[in-house]
Amino acid sequence: MTAPEGNSGNSCVRFEHIEKSFDGEILVIKDLNLEIAHGEFLTLLGPSGSGKTTTLMMLAGFETPTYGEVFLDDEPIGNIPPHKRNIGMVFQNYALFPHMTVSENLAYPLQVRKQPKNEVKKRVGEALEMVELTGFEGRFPAQLSGGQQQRIALARALVFEPQLVLMDEPLGALDKNLREQMQYEIKHLHERLAVTVVYVTHDQSEAMTMSNRIAVFNDGVIQQLSTPDVLYEAPENAFVAQFIGENNRISGEVTEITGDHCMVKVDSGDMVRALKVNVQAVGERTTLSLRPERVALNPAESQLENVFEGSVKELIYLGDHLRARMDVCGNDEFVVKVPNASGRLSINKGEHIQVGWTADDCRALDFLA
Repeated sequence: MTAPEGNSGNSCVRFEHIEKSFDGEILVIKDLNLEIAHGEFLTLLGPSGSGKTTTLMMLAGFETPTYGEVFLDDEPIGNIPPHKRNIGMVFQNYALFPHMTVSENLAYPLQVRKQPKNEVKKRVGEALEMVELTGFEGRFPAQLSGGQQQRIALARALVFEPQLVLMDEPLGALDKNLREQMQYEIKHLHERLAVTVVYVTHDQSEAMTMSNRIAVFNDGVIQQLSTPDVLYEAPENAFVAQFIGENNRISGEVTEITGDHCMVKVDSGDMVRALKVNVQAVGERTTLSLRPERVALNPAESQLENVFEGSVKELIYLGDHLRARMDVCGNDEFVVKVPNASGRLSINKGEHIQVGWTADDCRALDFLA
């Protein structure tokens, strides 16, 4: 199968000033402006009720924006019904026709589009080869495993060579191992076909694994739109820092601002030097964000700007690292990840030890109560 061609230099999808209300009062999507490039794998990520699925449904044509316009290849699609938008869709429940064989399920989108019989047979064969299920043509969905059903659902969404594929929590019903395997399969399939994919999930590790970019939604607003590494390393606000990966939060008040850094008096009374990211003035409340793997144990004080004493509350051995829960700067849920590099980790529960981190690894963000 060949990848669909797009207009080089133009976006595949564009949302312009989209708002959506179901009751005429409460906006579930608030002034959404978003461009998705041809061949991009964009994930809409966020908690339940954040607006990500509503956004996908408006793109599919199953929901209508209250205000604004959605464009596909620079053409407005508000008046085009879902079945005429040339969009493939994959859902969590597979949505395969149980009374049809695998071959018939795959042929259906082509027959609806009046493709000749020889072309249908050719494309069905290519689609099965693409998802490595050649030989399964005569089976019914009930005779397939969950992973095989999801592969067929994916093949059916791609068989008519759509310009865009939408996926709504497609791996949610699979067990952990199969889910992880399918993440890589979908990622590699996307890389081979260069089709544009818009993917919805609430699973941040799934989004990080598969996406070129991730739009983090909360309360109907995109909080940050970035590549996975930027979202993790440089969250722009406290919600993103907390939602993406594990994160230590420490609350305090800004006492001094010098260039790109600031001093923060945290609620325990300790003074922490941090990178000034989302604070503007002295006296402002802030939430400090610090990744557990950026914390050093027993550092030399001359090496790090921030060094404090902490007490070890809990130790969990996880093979490749030790997860230590500590009481540091008044936060008794402070986590340190200690790499298991040598095979021996000499930390004991109840022990008081020094911990430290650089100012650049500690981000001063908006206050999150």
